[in-house]
Amino acid sequence: MIDLQGAGRAGIKNDVLSGLTVALALVPEAVAFAFVAGVEPLVGLYAAFMVGLITSCIGGRPGMISGATGALAVVMVALVADHGVEYLFAAVVLMGIMQVLAGVLRLGKFIRMVPHPVMLGFVNGLAIVIFLAQLGQFGIEGGTGWLQGTSFEGSIVDVAWMQGSQLYVMLGLVALTMGIIHFLPKLTTAIPSSLVAIVFVSLLVVGLNIDTRTVGDVASIAGGFPSFHIPTVPLNLETLQIIFPYSLVLAAIGLIESLLTLRLIDEVTETRGRGNKECVGQGVANVVTGFFGGMGGCAMIGQSMINVNSGGRGRLSGITAALSLLAFILFASSLIEQIPVAALVGVMFIVVIGTFEWSSFRIMNKVPRMDALVIILVSGVTVATDLAFAVVVGVIVSALAFAWEHAKHISVIRREGRENSTYYEVHGPLFFASTSEFVEQFTPADDLDDVVIDFAHSRVADHSGITAIDGLAERYQQAGKTLHLIHLSGDCKRLLSKAGDLVEANVVEDPKYFVADDAIA
Repeated sequence: MIDLQGAGRAGIKNDVLSGLTVALALVPEAVAFAFVAGVEPLVGLYAAFMVGLITSCIGGRPGMISGATGALAVVMVALVADHGVEYLFAAVVLMGIMQVLAGVLRLGKFIRMVPHPVMLGFVNGLAIVIFLAQLGQFGIEGGTGWLQGTSFEGSIVDVAWMQGSQLYVMLGLVALTMGIIHFLPKLTTAIPSSLVAIVFVSLLVVGLNIDTRTVGDVASIAGGFPSFHIPTVPLNLETLQIIFPYSLVLAAIGLIESLLTLRLIDEVTETRGRGNKECVGQGVANVVTGFFGGMGGCAMIGQSMINVNSGGRGRLSGITAALSLLAFILFASSLIEQIPVAALVGVMFIVVIGTFEWSSFRIMNKVPRMDALVIILVSGVTVATDLAFAVVVGVIVSALAFAWEHAKHISVIRREGRENSTYYEVHGPLFFASTSEFVEQFTPADDLDDVVIDFAHSRVADHSGITAIDGLAERYQQAGKTLHLIHLSGDCKRLLSKAGDLVEANVVEDPKYFVADDAIA
């Protein structure tokens, strides 16, 4: 059973009204991302409807909105250009299967490995991307801003900008929309301010016959129900070779963006979503979408923030958004096409202001220098490339910085032991980044004939550490010294093949400790 959670009647009302607001904002983006992918507008709208509906029903994060996104569209365009839209549908189905497997294998938990500085850079970069995407709407031709939702390419360059009264009208309507959204909640929260702003500005434009661009100037959204359609591609190995790389990249980008959005909504609402369930929900949605002529999709941070800020917290908000979008396609396309683009731009500018972590400026001088660099790096890469790649870069840089910092923590204390022996006491983690420093602390030629290395205050974290110990044991063996390695786990000792009998089998005082790479297996 679907849990349409909400705090009584007030919760249901908030979910329905916020869902309607989101649906209005979904229309131009779904159309624009369809253009990016090189497919018909209805392919993007159907994806927004089906992905949004299914993930709202069975996903792991109530209140999160999913649909066609620019991050996926920019990957799809090459496949559509080279092989046609039917191969795209097949790739979306395979993408969904991969995402379901990721959820079944419980891979969603790995989103916890994304450090907080990466999250800050991610949301800041996203806010900049959303802002830049709207600037294209100030061009004479229009639509170019939404067409490039994830990068600079084509979004600002070569746009013929509005001038004179046309520009002033656009700016005025955008400012009016933002003003309503900002000040209305001070008077009443009964109706989402974004919805009021869109309706009021639309009525103003129609009533005063103001000459400004509308949704209908971007593309027509009229259509029928999506119909079941098996992709007409050859079912052979060659087809799999064509679509597999695209499906793999699409699945990875979709899950990264969805799980990061889930985490962001968790923080905003102070609740907790279920990452693995969301992976399955996204996968099922994309499989169904591929069989019904949609371009696939994932979580949409901008629309999710609109929903949350408008009071949407339950699954009903996402379901309402999806069903409203379908209703627009079937019955109300002529009305929706009259909505001024300026009103939707104003809504997205408010999202930009709410999404950007302004506190990151204040903490730049208070956090470690590497964390500040990661925030800036991820923000820049997000704007220049795409969200998923930026997160991967941020995680890698953070991990390398962590490894470099902790490599300095390894230390070895040497002293003369009892009964004519040399005693070494190792402190700190032994892993790939600290092995060189570790090995340099030992001098087999200068040590006494009996040598003891105590690992009671150290932990071997990976196979590189084991290899370093193994090589050290071999050096002492070649020097004719007797070496005792104490306080090593049983797992570690079994892997020290070159040390042979030099390891004291009767000295194991930490039987619960396991080497990291073996414990995972």
